[in-house]
Amino acid sequence: MIERLDTLKAARMRMIEERDAHAKVLAAPFNRDNAERARMKFVEIQNVIDAIDRAIAGEQSVQ
Repeated sequence: MIERLDTLKAARMRMIEERDAHAKVLAAPFNRDNAERARMKFVEIQNVIDAIDRAIAGEQSVQ
């Protein structure tokens, strides 16, 4: 179970790095095409992070 928790935490960190890249695009001078794509990916990745957080909480409650 510890290996599963470590895997989830590593996946979460990877998703945070990817989300940060899209946040930088959103913070840059406005370019409609880039901003729209970055916004959609940012929201999608945040949903994945939230799901991983729930999975981590579930794993921790089992231990």
